[in-house]
Amino acid sequence: MIVDAFIPCFIDQVYPNTGMNMVRILEKIGLDVNYNPNQTCCGQMAFNSGFWDEAKAMGEKFLKDFPNDRPVIGPSASCVGYVRNYFEKIFHNTAFHYEYKQLKKNIYEFTDFLVNVQKVTDVGAVFNHRVTWHDSCAALREYGLKEEGRILLKHVQGLELLEMKNRDVCCGFGGTFSVKFEPVSTAMAEQKVKFALETGAKYIISTDSSCLMHLQGYIDKHQISLKTIHIIDVLASGW
Repeated sequence: MIVDAFIPCFIDQVYPNTGMNMVRILEKIGLDVNYNPNQTCCGQMAFNSGFWDEAKAMGEKFLKDFPNDRPVIGPSASCVGYVRNYFEKIFHNTAFHYEYKQLKKNIYEFTDFLVNVQKVTDVGAVFNHRVTWHDSCAALREYGLKEEGRILLKHVQGLELLEMKNRDVCCGFGGTFSVKFEPVSTAMAEQKVKFALETGAKYIISTDSSCLMHLQGYIDKHQISLKTIHIIDVLASGW
């Protein structure tokens, strides 16, 4: 099977190793991965900020960047969830109606694709740490992910998963929310980090690097003995 790698802005600019690790894992389970170097942003930030015309233009390019009728895999529930749920609002009954319908059925968040499509739950990872899981709002409420990441972590050798209190509560990032409402956003990050620390875990894991970036910023500022890591980077460890 040939699949296309969708590398969102956050991954490309801040966490490129996560994107490369995604490709490594997909290749390890026997898939051929195609990467289109011309791909750019899906347009979520513009859409969420009210710039729908700009979001539509970016969305049109996104559709043209992934024209093949085959799986498109992305390491972000937020970005993939946006394409699945909101391209319909932009492209319904337009010249790109067929293209967005085709992409909607083909685009997957990474853990969903591994567990539910490829039926892979063990990639041979080793991660000797106690960890806790953060359910991002986009993953849980927009995409509908809950158990997929946990299923994969259960098969990581040496890993101990400790669930935190209020694990499904927002971390405070929320895209531009963290900029427009900084005090509220910071207080939410503080609470999330507090709950993570109470578990005794050394790492916070999630499907969304934007949440992890937000939490890591709070952790670094306050010099807290805790780290964040994307689930893909965990799954690429030890082999």
